[in-house]
Amino acid sequence: MVRKTVLAVDLGAESGRVIAVHFDGAHFELEELHRFANPVTNVRGTLYWDILHLWRNIQQGIEKGKAHHPISIGVDTWAIDFGLLDAQGTLIANPVMYRDRRTDGMMDVVYARVPRREVFEQTGIQMMPINTLYQMMSLAESHSPLLEAARTFLTIPDLINYWMTGAKVCEFTNATTTQMFNPRTNSWAADMLDKLGIPSRILPEIVPPGTKIGAYDGIPVIAPATHDTGSAVAAVPTINPNYAYISSGTWSLVGLEVPHAILNDAAYEANVTNEGGIENTYRLLKNVAGLWVLQQCRAQWEREGKPYTYAELVDLARAAGDQHTIIDVDDPRFLPPGNHAAHVQDWCRKHGFNPPITHGEIVRAVLESLALKYRLTLDHLRQISAQPVEIVHIVGGGTQNELLNQLTADAAGIPVAAGPIEATVFGNAAVQLIACGELGSIAEARQIIADMNVTRLYQPTPGDFWDSAVERTTHP
Repeated sequence: MVRKTVLAVDLGAESGRVIAVHFDGAHFELEELHRFANPVTNVRGTLYWDILHLWRNIQQGIEKGKAHHPISIGVDTWAIDFGLLDAQGTLIANPVMYRDRRTDGMMDVVYARVPRREVFEQTGIQMMPINTLYQMMSLAESHSPLLEAARTFLTIPDLINYWMTGAKVCEFTNATTTQMFNPRTNSWAADMLDKLGIPSRILPEIVPPGTKIGAYDGIPVIAPATHDTGSAVAAVPTINPNYAYISSGTWSLVGLEVPHAILNDAAYEANVTNEGGIENTYRLLKNVAGLWVLQQCRAQWEREGKPYTYAELVDLARAAGDQHTIIDVDDPRFLPPGNHAAHVQDWCRKHGFNPPITHGEIVRAVLESLALKYRLTLDHLRQISAQPVEIVHIVGGGTQNELLNQLTADAAGIPVAAGPIEATVFGNAAVQLIACGELGSIAEARQIIADMNVTRLYQPTPGDFWDSAVERTTHP
């Protein structure tokens, strides 16, 4: 087979890349063309993404990629955030970051008009204050002129695609994350939005992953699973259908791949989410704080004159030994940026535990707490879906944290396969190649990735701590 190349634009909360993915029929080869920061700017207390900075860098990366004569381009990004276009198709304002405080109190405002249970029935999405629904509610509640001027709503990858092609559409996997999409009707939850005063008229057509939406400088633009987790799960190198996944990064997305959204009472009580996936699947999952707490600890220590690499922090945690100091990494205090090392200690004092003191002890507490949260989430998902789990696949940047991988295997009591690190890029490219006729299916892509030996297996270490920790957490 003649080697074919696609360009994967992958935007994360910390940085973005443009990567050339070469495919010869049996292997994927990644070549990073351009990497750039994804800065957040605080303007008078509001957190903004610098979307034009991202766009300039995407253009630079694509320009470098033209030398490879790519057959297509695909964009994936984080979910939830969005841009608004006016009647002329001009972006009205910089998109606001999901960690901004504008959603404070908006959940209560929404539930006063549409009961919480009905919101779940209409959307199947986990109740989190960062969700698009509550961001939009903040605009409606404040009678924002931005919302009044808006004619089109686009999630972040859809906005990039619009600038490349002129097509105003929302791709399915990202649309489902907004808590404004109804999986029962497979369309926007217009009735619910109208009750909330959020104009459903600005919501565009929804297209499935793999749709060719236009061209940029003559290169076809294909919407992959534009939600980065959707792309990452598409690349899980599984040959065992009874698997769970953890897409590990700033956030950890812990979930199962299921044939349809699960909207039963157990799913509602567990506050899980149903996000659209590839090939008409859904991802039954729960958002966990992920490595965000560790990232914020590292940033604080750097401000204090103690810069660490992530590898050095893991070494400190390993040297600290088993601490068994369990905190709730999803406590609201950990959501905004801040001094999370102090927050960890304060959380322990508030709940009557001896706080970790050294940097290594703090990191160990964060990692052990994440592992327990993964175990608790997997237990809930198995109960809700009645789907067995025989192995956990961890994909994404967090796979490099070998200590967390092992702790996860120990906590879950089942093997963990970590890798590939670049799952999001593999999944993005795979959907493009399927759309271009170079691959037959996601199953074929997953088999190719599995054959590339990009995973490491972690076997659980026997011990009683994790079962007792689950018992204490669920029955305090």
